[in-house]
Amino acid sequence: MLKKQKEWQQRGFIDESIDGGIDLKKEIRRMCEEKNAIILAHYYTVGEIQEVADFVGDSLALARKAAETDARMMVMCGVHFMAETCKILSPEKVVLAPDLNAGCSLADSCKAEDLKKFKDEHLGYQVVSYVNTTAAVKALTDVVVTSGNAKKVIDTFPKDAKIIFGPDYNLGNYINSVTGRDMLLWNGGCHVHERFSVEEIVKLKAEHPQAVVMAHLECKAPVLAIADVVGSTAVMLKYAQEHDEREYIVATEAGILHEMQRTCPDKQFYPVPPEVSEGGIGCSCNECQYMKMNTLQKLYNTLKYEWPAIEVDPDIAREAVKSINRMLELS
Repeated sequence: MLKKQKEWQQRGFIDESIDGGIDLKKEIRRMCEEKNAIILAHYYTVGEIQEVADFVGDSLALARKAAETDARMMVMCGVHFMAETCKILSPEKVVLAPDLNAGCSLADSCKAEDLKKFKDEHLGYQVVSYVNTTAAVKALTDVVVTSGNAKKVIDTFPKDAKIIFGPDYNLGNYINSVTGRDMLLWNGGCHVHERFSVEEIVKLKAEHPQAVVMAHLECKAPVLAIADVVGSTAVMLKYAQEHDEREYIVATEAGILHEMQRTCPDKQFYPVPPEVSEGGIGCSCNECQYMKMNTLQKLYNTLKYEWPAIEVDPDIAREAVKSINRMLELS
């Protein structure tokens, strides 16, 4: 078995063929109780992962839960930077991730060495980084933000503050537009949200004229301009839960529709398709293939073998936690 586990580690993910035929959900919950473990799942993971999780939420909610939990172990079903954030906030706890290959195109668009060089070229600027970044980038950051709290955090800075905002250009551009600021923007983006287009939304609106159009802040400016509701996944979910409209056109990763439909069973939600299929990661659909790497089989194996565990360099973690804690204090 140790030899097999080493092979899995070299491959970067857990073999899905093990222990087939069992009631995975039941065994996962049994092991959570036995091991004093909790499962955190992002809204973009597949429905069956969300159903077995202890807590489902967006990036901000998951970070808060990671900081508050008294469990011995947590499994982050999301992408790698989310598991890193959990470990940074709870260094004494065991933090597991079902698949180490579950990365993030947005986080990949901003390397720590590139950000450091950019900071050196712009002395006197403070760095505000989107949570979709590596631990090393967070260590170079003054305060982290999510799509749900970015404006609130930026509003705490003096009006004349010099700010570098990254890596999501679309989110930074939106914050500039609603605050009147002129932050320097990193040119990064999410491969899913970049593909939503006005044309596809217009087509859906023609089919469902009464539908409310909701768009995530990682979408491009023209998409946000025609949306009735703009915000984080949590903002969109709350709007659907609290309003009377019966139909919604949703421009974000399609995984959120599972929670929307679960909490609003009498309403209809229509995912916006991508504009074009041009080849590359995730271009043929409105789903993040990284989030979908989290499966029940991998989650089961992760809990069973308590591997793969996330580790963050202590020196990096010591600096990164400052920017995360500042976000939690301000929001």
